[in-house]
Amino acid sequence: MVRTKIAFLYSEVAGYFLAAAAELSKNADVLIIRWPVNNEAPFDFSRFNELKIEEKSRYTRQSLAERVHDFEPDIVVCSGWMDKDYLAVVKQLKGEVKKVLTLDNHWVGSLKQRVAAMMSPFMLKRYFTHVWVTGKPQAKFAKKLGFDNILTGFYCADTDLFKGRYDRSIMAKEKNFPKRFLFVARYVEHKGIFELWSAFLTLLKENPALDWELWCLGTGDQWDNRVQHEKIKHFGFVQPDQMDEYIAATGVYVLPSKFEPWGVSVHEFAVAGFPVVLSNAVGAKEAFLVDNGWSFDASSTKELKEAMKKVTELNSQELCEMAKRSHKLGMTYTTGDWANKLLEL
Repeated sequence: MVRTKIAFLYSEVAGYFLAAAAELSKNADVLIIRWPVNNEAPFDFSRFNELKIEEKSRYTRQSLAERVHDFEPDIVVCSGWMDKDYLAVVKQLKGEVKKVLTLDNHWVGSLKQRVAAMMSPFMLKRYFTHVWVTGKPQAKFAKKLGFDNILTGFYCADTDLFKGRYDRSIMAKEKNFPKRFLFVARYVEHKGIFELWSAFLTLLKENPALDWELWCLGTGDQWDNRVQHEKIKHFGFVQPDQMDEYIAATGVYVLPSKFEPWGVSVHEFAVAGFPVVLSNAVGAKEAFLVDNGWSFDASSTKELKEAMKKVTELNSQELCEMAKRSHKLGMTYTTGDWANKLLEL
């Protein structure tokens, strides 16, 4: 049986993408060309040694085109249209190759997006046969660009990894649910970190006897400006395979981003069994927030504080039921489903 060959022209790879690619590699030959690792998210990819991953910096534009051509792909998946070298490679591919553009920005009607929509028939639609987006708001953008062949579900958590963490932690949480909020993201302003710390400090001020903590994992350009408080813990960047102890020790996931086209971490922590508190700017809430958490206006620190207050007013049994609902929601889309999206092409 001839195996499908799929090449990825990727920007910054992360563990969740490689987990999905590893699942795909069970039934296809996979080649991944990637940008250098981001210093703000220095993931360790050693557990994916079986994947064929190559740095783009090894190649000139022409040698990269030759590398992809020699791989003889049936499908090429390209991270957006920001990398002109990648676009040049796609442009040179034969007509029978399925050429998939990925897109995680949602349609907001900005001047830049309207210009892209006007130019698409002369550029993007000539280069690509399909668009693979994260969710419904991104599908609207893809339609504005003139595409009809639109796939959803481009981002997927490492569901096997986080399901294992759920299985190992849920019984202990049923007995004693951890009274700790968890934030996992880069320490940058648009992630809403300052609003998060302010909201939590206000909550503590209103109720000095509150026995909840806020644990924060990540790093970024605002690390030196982090708020110091005995009930706010900062752990820096944590590799995904070292997350077990933090998942076991915390209970509710908070992502207060002011701008978040999707947010794979929401899927990850849903699978891990976390009730969620998400701003209305988080795209992933469309899939993973139903009756398992709270949403608030990203511009309102007061609403964030009130959402966190509602969490603290629930008992362990109620929180555990929400945790189980989160897990069920998270498992509605797995790395196997992600792989099948491409194989079905």
